[in-house]
Amino acid sequence: MIVNILDTKQTILNKFISEIRDVNIQKDSMRFRRNIERIGEVISYEISKTLDYKSQTVSTPLGTKIMQLPKKDVVLCSILRAGLPLHNGLLNYFDDAENAFISAYRKHISETEFEIKVEYFASPNLDGKTLILADPMLATGRSLACVYEGLKKHGTPKEIHLACVIGATEGLNYIKKYFPEDTKLWIATVDENLNKKGYIVPGLGDAGDLSFGEKL
Repeated sequence: MIVNILDTKQTILNKFISEIRDVNIQKDSMRFRRNIERIGEVISYEISKTLDYKSQTVSTPLGTKIMQLPKKDVVLCSILRAGLPLHNGLLNYFDDAENAFISAYRKHISETEFEIKVEYFASPNLDGKTLILADPMLATGRSLACVYEGLKKHGTPKEIHLACVIGATEGLNYIKKYFPEDTKLWIATVDENLNKKGYIVPGLGDAGDLSFGEKL
């Protein structure tokens, strides 16, 4: 797996990451969602540098110009519900992409043990396409692995990009075993640890709850 950790360089991205971590700023759910969206836009720009392009002639009021434009073969796939703001950020840039949505959640067996339940799939055919699989939180990595296993029945992409906001080292190492070697991971920031409940430390909390309110 080719891992790209984006906060290793000093850019405006660090401001967005700081605000989603900040316990006071993140109380504003609209700002939290917008910062996740903006991080998705930054990730989209970085992914765009690696895609396939083709020449296309564009007509202007005064003539024509040959431009290099990306091929329209992108499928954006997000994991509900926490992935929605990140999906919006990706869609702001890949606005002509096809879209897929998948539900994946932790079903707790005990306070510290859980299994990943995947119950909803809506996806176009993925054969020969560029799949961008988005999940803001790469904690244990089990959600991404389960989702990818489910996506396989929808076809074989020509390339896979994983778009994440924050992760833990353990999760990064876990998913490397389940995705093709040429998969590209684009992640804004990485922390070292998980707590006993499988949450990233220091992390930011629960992205779904911070975006949309606490769940039962």
